[in-house]
Amino acid sequence: MLKERARILSVTTFALDLALVAVAFFLAYWLRDSLLPAWMPDAFQGRLYPLSAYLPLLPLVIPLWAILLLTSGQYRDSHRTVPLLEEAASVFRICASGIVIFTLTIFAMRLGEKLLDDQISRSWLFLFSLLTFVLLLAEKLAVRLTARYVRQRGLNYRTVMIVGTNPTAIRIAHSIEDHRFWGFKIIGFVTTGALRQGFSARRYPILGSADEIPEIIERHVVDDVIFAVSRKELDHLEELFVVLQEQGIRTRFALNFFPRTPAEVQFEELDGMPMLTFSTTPTSLTQLLAKRVLDVALSAMVLLLAMPVIFCIAMAIKVTGGGSVLFRQTRCGLNGRSFTLYKFRTMVEGAEHQRGDLQHLNEMDGPVFKVSKDPRVTALGRFLRKFSLDELPQLWNVLRGDMSLVGPRPPIPEEVAQYQRWQRRRLSMKPGLTCLWQISGRNELDFERWMELDLEYIDSWSPWLDLKILFKTIPVVLSGRGAS
Repeated sequence: MLKERARILSVTTFALDLALVAVAFFLAYWLRDSLLPAWMPDAFQGRLYPLSAYLPLLPLVIPLWAILLLTSGQYRDSHRTVPLLEEAASVFRICASGIVIFTLTIFAMRLGEKLLDDQISRSWLFLFSLLTFVLLLAEKLAVRLTARYVRQRGLNYRTVMIVGTNPTAIRIAHSIEDHRFWGFKIIGFVTTGALRQGFSARRYPILGSADEIPEIIERHVVDDVIFAVSRKELDHLEELFVVLQEQGIRTRFALNFFPRTPAEVQFEELDGMPMLTFSTTPTSLTQLLAKRVLDVALSAMVLLLAMPVIFCIAMAIKVTGGGSVLFRQTRCGLNGRSFTLYKFRTMVEGAEHQRGDLQHLNEMDGPVFKVSKDPRVTALGRFLRKFSLDELPQLWNVLRGDMSLVGPRPPIPEEVAQYQRWQRRRLSMKPGLTCLWQISGRNELDFERWMELDLEYIDSWSPWLDLKILFKTIPVVLSGRGAS
């Protein structure tokens, strides 16, 4: 594949990144334990505990930074060259997140009885975070300078000839130019008919027509040929494809058969049969696994910490109104899967059967039913809803895998039945407790804007976006803004 070298570079860079994190770990210890006390004895008095007291932290550091690096998007095959300042900001976010999680883990868990708080030097923690940032950033700069050096001297390139002069061919040429580290150099274009009007290939020449390809490869050094042609033209190029294969020239076809689709395209193999996969939802197994790990860890922790609150709410519901404590309702989950959603009951018993009588009070457009002063809601229920305490049992749904902490809110089947076709794509990610809608006004937004925010979340999803939404949800919930 065109990106084969990029993948090798990504794996190598990832391994080097982790090695530099380990180097920063030991270098910080040496600086704080030996060098700084000798240079500045007044500021850094005394030596650290033996290195053996710090070594148990290394098995925590490496996996933590591995997860943060992998979920940062720095090793994606489609990652384009970005400005150095943007890459530096990304490295800073990784290091800042890592040191915060690392520090909290140390002082929360204390790593058993073998490691006490006073054994871990705060100056060592600062040096470790600083050195990690400096070493990773220096590596990124070194990679850029090395790539520039190689490009300037024209080293280690494979020559590429592009067959076709359509917009797809131009886009391929621009992509190769923007990713010089792939190691490809375009020697020119080959036409499949009359030259298209408006064709602009920068500095690359037209080498001839498709019928002249056998003569062209005799006159030029050609390592790779990319066919960027229409479906109709493919049938007429079969003989040329055989000619190239006979001479050992690597051949590729741009399968841009559905140019209007916004989906991500992947090439897969099913029992030896090549297949194209189109997806408009996130497909990175590593990032989705990180999302699930975050869901399980945080939901389990919050459930344990909130047990006294959950018990008090359950008792209050029983004392003030009797009846069932939990409200159960069928909701639509991932791609329309049905599941039972749990909430604390905030309405009078039998409230679902009264909905038809209150339809004229609905304040939302579209299929959603929302009433800000719903007469079915109890006094306790209004309090629970205002601060989203009624949704605490949904953490069990998150643990079960029906929901996620962050994702589009799960609708009821009756609402989904009234969705427009484009709105159904919000079901393509697992529903969540909170999402962009939750931090953007909640019930103050109309239905269409709600749907647009859900699709915006799906299109721009990353683990970092989930963390950002979670942090922004806290003040929104505490203030009760937009709740009904």
